[in-house]
Amino acid sequence: MKAIILARVSSKDQEEGLSIPSQVRRLTEYTFKKNLQVERTFQVTESSSKDIRNQFDEILTYIEKSKEPIALVTDTVDRLQRSFRETPLLDEMRKAGKLELHFLREGLIINKSANSSQLMQWDIGVLFASSYVRQLGDNVKRSKDQSIKEGKWTFQAPFGYKNVTLPSGKKIIEVDACAAQLVTKMFELYATGTYSFRTLAEEMLKLGLKSAKGKLILSSRVEYTLKNPFYYGFMRTRGELHPHQYPPIVSEWLFSQVQGVMTGHNKAPVQYAGKPLLLRGLITCGLCGCTVTGDMKKQKYVYYSCNNAKGICKKIWIREEVLLKVLMKSFDKMRLSDEDIARVVTYLKQACSTEQEFFKSSQEALHKELNSIQNRLSKLIDMHLDGGIDSETYHLKLEEYKARQRAIAAEVSDHITADESCLITAKRVLDLAKQAKEIFMSSNVDEKRQFLKFVHSNLTLNGEKLHLELREPFSTFVKMGDQTEWLPVVGYLRTHLLEGFQVFAAQGVLSA
Repeated sequence: MKAIILARVSSKDQEEGLSIPSQVRRLTEYTFKKNLQVERTFQVTESSSKDIRNQFDEILTYIEKSKEPIALVTDTVDRLQRSFRETPLLDEMRKAGKLELHFLREGLIINKSANSSQLMQWDIGVLFASSYVRQLGDNVKRSKDQSIKEGKWTFQAPFGYKNVTLPSGKKIIEVDACAAQLVTKMFELYATGTYSFRTLAEEMLKLGLKSAKGKLILSSRVEYTLKNPFYYGFMRTRGELHPHQYPPIVSEWLFSQVQGVMTGHNKAPVQYAGKPLLLRGLITCGLCGCTVTGDMKKQKYVYYSCNNAKGICKKIWIREEVLLKVLMKSFDKMRLSDEDIARVVTYLKQACSTEQEFFKSSQEALHKELNSIQNRLSKLIDMHLDGGIDSETYHLKLEEYKARQRAIAAEVSDHITADESCLITAKRVLDLAKQAKEIFMSSNVDEKRQFLKFVHSNLTLNGEKLHLELREPFSTFVKMGDQTEWLPVVGYLRTHLLEGFQVFAAQGVLSA
């Protein structure tokens, strides 16, 4: 049988430590003993817990294209996978006789004829690997949480501060006196309410604040600086504010004044003759990237044009009705017939049924391991009571077993929640696409704006022509409408259907 060797490390440090060569040597010797013909050796340096594993995908593609069965030989289960995410793909090729898995250290071979005991051993190997990844994540989270509690910023220091490494090797953040003066001046000038981000950037250039290339800084950098709470003593982490241990550069009062000016609290309100503008702020100029703004003409008609903030565009005014015609056509394109909706739901039911079988087998393996750990706990307690082990060893093993119990319980919970309710969700999103035009027309202006932002990822005005891009899953609906054979595109649609409805419900555009 033909074979491929997989030798993997998670970091460059491991690679330089000759971990890969030693793996290749062991695995090559194994293939000789098993009379396997090595076609290719994959030497991978990437974490198996990453969401995107380019080289792993390359291996799967290689196996799928092979006309003969392939034996994938690797050191241990955790060299191949650290979660159940890849198991259905591997198992499908195994059942079809295209793939045979060889795990050297476990002495485990998984092929088309593998029995339930061997498959359970594979599942347990993946479970332990998955638990290890979660523990690493917990350690990182605890470290970050501790840094937050101590008020430490563990990233690049914001402009106005600098990262410093002490002779002892300790890394700290200090105020950069010269840069801090420029930051303070930026806040003071903007608080007057007489500057835009662009004009403030021009003023700061006169005062000595330049980009890395010695030119005018971007307006976005000015905005980011003025919105950063770090300058008055708070760091934003995970969307929340926490006090930090470094000296503030501006007062909280000045920071609040700037935020007030920015949100328009200290500016004269703009009047739109009592009628809100539907597309205001939703479209960008395809030439310069600036925002397309609207204006009411003769108290009746609404026109839109680039605000020309960069001074390079020619003013071209477009009627709102012209732009709306383009948007209405996009709703028509993603409309599916009742027959197509029924076919998609039938396909998803079949996919859900297959997934349920996998979840059921996984739960059985998890419950068996739970029972095994419970037996170990009982024996451990008896040994401790009988004086067979000391107190320190007892507590260490006790915490180890309980941690594993908690991890397994979480896995079981994840499987239980993965039920066929997803089909109801999918059906509702499909119906939503079918009624998109009617929903839009019957909504008020605020709801219409929400609807447009949800359905479209990009609205661009090039001269007099509006270009648009649909978000998923709606762009896939258009592809389905354009193809006679829709199965290839609907095959990857399921995740987008679920995400789409969740986002829509969260935005409150439709009632659940």
